[in-house]
Amino acid sequence: MTVDVVTFGCRLNAVESEVIRREAERAGFSDTVVVNTCAVTAEAVRQARQAIRALRRDRPQAKIVVTGCAAQTEPQTFVAMPEPDLVLGNAEKLSAAGWALARASFALDDAPKAIVNDIMAVCDTAAHLVDSFSGRTRAFVQVQNGCDHRCTFCIIPFGRGNSRSVPMGAVVEDVRRLVANNYCEIVLTGVDITSYGADLPGAPRLGALVKQILKHVPELKRLRLSSIDSVEADRDLLDALATEARLMPHLHLSLQSGDDLILKRMKRRHLRGDAIAFCAQARRLRPDMVFGADLIAGFPTETEAMFQRTLDLVEECGLTHLHVFPFSPRPGTPAGRMPQLDRAAIKERAKRLRARGAAALRRHLDAEVGATRRVLAESRDSGHTEHFTKVLLATPAEPGAILDIRIAAHDGRQLLAA
Repeated sequence: MTVDVVTFGCRLNAVESEVIRREAERAGFSDTVVVNTCAVTAEAVRQARQAIRALRRDRPQAKIVVTGCAAQTEPQTFVAMPEPDLVLGNAEKLSAAGWALARASFALDDAPKAIVNDIMAVCDTAAHLVDSFSGRTRAFVQVQNGCDHRCTFCIIPFGRGNSRSVPMGAVVEDVRRLVANNYCEIVLTGVDITSYGADLPGAPRLGALVKQILKHVPELKRLRLSSIDSVEADRDLLDALATEARLMPHLHLSLQSGDDLILKRMKRRHLRGDAIAFCAQARRLRPDMVFGADLIAGFPTETEAMFQRTLDLVEECGLTHLHVFPFSPRPGTPAGRMPQLDRAAIKERAKRLRARGAAALRRHLDAEVGATRRVLAESRDSGHTEHFTKVLLATPAEPGAILDIRIAAHDGRQLLAA
């Protein structure tokens, strides 16, 4: 049997899971399950632990290796579990040397159960040269890893290390190779992609990278960005949105809150007005722009009036696709030491915010009925528009094809093709 990878969390983890599978197999692993964890919330860690227990029940003879951000930030949590055979750090999971060390540890009776080193000592990020993505019709390209910011709620810098960028030429080559392997859509991903290039010679920005990709890979049909920090969007990026039809009119924004005092307590780098102004500017440049956003409900000290400003931000920014996170205190973060709200109140606010998001999505879906959209078929039955809106297809399609689809209706969550 080969190596199976169970992936939690972000698109960057999806990229890294392909590298994990390749490097583990090259190191000689077989009948092995690697759990690539997420640490963004306590719930994400709980889900990973639950999956690990289930895997051990289902595959009692397999080796189980736990890696990813949760393994990096709290290795003792997984070392204490009886089910995993090994806990591997976030840097080690991507290298041949890391997997060779893991392989050697299985041959020693007294080897430590965890191989987790200092992620802050990692100084560069190499292109991973992934040729394909199992079960996917769009490909993800890592352009950056780590984060230099220290938002008070976020544990991820301690799982990923400091910001470091993949050189521009390597990214372009990665995109070119994936397009040659018949991927029509490429998604640029990382932990904080709008910080791209600050550590590279000449300090190129994300906008320059986007333009270079579109210039040097003319056969690429669709380029998409993962989550961005709007306050760091540079002039070239905005220009590309305005002038490059192959850059998709969809941005997912890391907003987190609509209240200025809460944003300051989060140690964010924007204010409410900045978010509203950015969305308005982007829409002037690209009138059909659709926005998604990450928003946190129930941050410590958040009053009802503060939360209401986050609710109102959905309309004021014209948000469509919401990712709502009930606040979850992470050990070792400043927000974890702040006065906490009652859990029931946090859950209730998250429910109201999701309801506001559902209403915004319905308005978007209503406006799409009757339109013709270019849809990337991701299975025989469904795909996504340029605006990252899901479409159920009326007739089976070849996965990976881009189709002109007329929208006939919707069911409140997704579009229905004619």
